[in-house]
Amino acid sequence: MRGCAANALSDFFFEYETPRQVLVRSKRVGVVCRLIQLGVLAYIIGWVFIYEKGYQSTDMAVSSVFTKVKGVGYTNMSGVERVWDPSDYVFPPQGDSSLVVMTNYIITEGQTMGKCPELPGKYSCKSDADCKGGTYQRTGDGQLTGVCVKETGTCELLAWCPLENDRNIPNPPLLMSAENFTLFIRNSVTFPLFGVTRSNLVEEINKDYLKNCLFDPVKSPLCPIFKLGDIVRLSGFTFDMMAKEGGSIGIVIDWTCNFDYNVRYCKPKYEFHGLYGNPKETDTSKASVGYNFRYGKYYMENGEEKRTLMKVFGIRLNVIVQSLGRKFDIIPTLTAIGSGVGIFGVATVVCDLVLLYVLPKRDFYKNMKFKYTDTAAQELRGLGSSVYYTLEANARQVRRKDKTNDPDLETGSTKTSD
Repeated sequence: MRGCAANALSDFFFEYETPRQVLVRSKRVGVVCRLIQLGVLAYIIGWVFIYEKGYQSTDMAVSSVFTKVKGVGYTNMSGVERVWDPSDYVFPPQGDSSLVVMTNYIITEGQTMGKCPELPGKYSCKSDADCKGGTYQRTGDGQLTGVCVKETGTCELLAWCPLENDRNIPNPPLLMSAENFTLFIRNSVTFPLFGVTRSNLVEEINKDYLKNCLFDPVKSPLCPIFKLGDIVRLSGFTFDMMAKEGGSIGIVIDWTCNFDYNVRYCKPKYEFHGLYGNPKETDTSKASVGYNFRYGKYYMENGEEKRTLMKVFGIRLNVIVQSLGRKFDIIPTLTAIGSGVGIFGVATVVCDLVLLYVLPKRDFYKNMKFKYTDTAAQELRGLGSSVYYTLEANARQVRRKDKTNDPDLETGSTKTSD
């Protein structure tokens, strides 16, 4: 038993097994094999290493965005002049990554809580029976009182009166001067895996540069100050089209950086995309066009609460940061190489299939590739030489005896004397 265990350990540690190889001289098979290997090599070098950069590890950045809008607007409605500054037309005022710049509005001043008739076209009635008191509709302006106002032919409401009439949107937009407003964006990103922190105020940007620069995709691609009209134009829309009823634009800051080079080469790229609607769409009858919202300014007058209601049409700006940092790492490199070497085995599999099942001489190649053994003979040889020869001698005696007792043979019977 000990000898068997010792032999097994000796065979395990001191013997090496190598596969048997058969060299096949065939032009067709050789060409197929080399073409597949070249294809695999092109995939590994071209796609995995050059395009996908499989030799690098990747990381996503943690980002923060700060915005500031500057500019002054002017309106003159019915002889009432007004100047608008950022505190009037920017919502919200905190400088978040998402903000709205007002370009048009409908104002309803001096509203008080009371009773007044609904606007024509809503809650039409002929008698009080058509106005069920205490009810309201989702699209209505208030709660029904149960009274039908004969002068207007509509139901009376408990609401903020006078009611807002937003059917006629000012055209041209009231704040067309918003086209010249400027947006300043400050963005910082950190790649935790690589310990790199960058800002869109890169090395080329200083105080003197910021005082005079304005973003231009060709002349000033790194300037963080954007003209609102240019943002709309670069997103594919015209400012007149979007300013009337509002819209939404995504400002994408792309940080795709290769940290195998100096970190100063890691710089942002700006892209602009219209998020609401298609700039080529000409159907003005579509529902929910543009972007708008309402807000009220409340105040007290002679002990009575009043408000000024504004329906704001504006351009919603969403600053979106996308990032991808890369740097050489030995682990993904070895992984990519190992997977590529494994894919080389595809050539062997394909060529074996062609040899064994397609070519006319497939039977010949099968005999060359596979070695068949006699299992019974090997089992006997495994018993040892002495046992093997003993069994072989016994087998010869049995065969000789069978021949002697065979009546069909001439020597099958013998005569003996008493």
